[in-house]
Amino acid sequence: MRNDRTTALSGTKITALPGLIRKVKSLKKQGKRIVFTNGCFDILHYGHVKYLEDARRKGDCLIVAVNSDSSIRKIKGSLRPVIGQSDRLKTVAALSCVDFVILFKEDNPLKLIKALKPDVLIKGSDWSKNKIIGSDFVESYGGKALTVNLAAGRSTSAIINKIAALF
Repeated sequence: MRNDRTTALSGTKITALPGLIRKVKSLKKQGKRIVFTNGCFDILHYGHVKYLEDARRKGDCLIVAVNSDSSIRKIKGSLRPVIGQSDRLKTVAALSCVDFVILFKEDNPLKLIKALKPDVLIKGSDWSKNKIIGSDFVESYGGKALTVNLAAGRSTSAIINKIAALF
């Protein structure tokens, strides 16, 4: 999947759940290891890119679930996101390490995790393994919940604060 530039160029990386379930089942039949992660990805920066590249190395196919604008407002407050969900989906999908992108509106991605049954569930090292939503479910069928190191000093909040201080 990763080297299929037709997928990247045609925009089919951004998908809805029914189609993604079918794609995941097909990939699993081929013996592919499915990796799942999620996040806001507001003001995409190097920390995000490194995180997604590291997540992709844990399997054959990386699915990224992106929080909707309304779910980000619940998590980050009324001033966020800075970048709307349509642009965030397209930007994450443009990364070569990402195979599929899906939007979720719920408070957390548990519904998607249960529907997709990934082999590997990834979060950043700022999450303790027992706090990763869906980890118990993924491990119940032999999957793994893992963390990857974050790029030090890189965060969307820090970027926003720096811009605010400068202007």
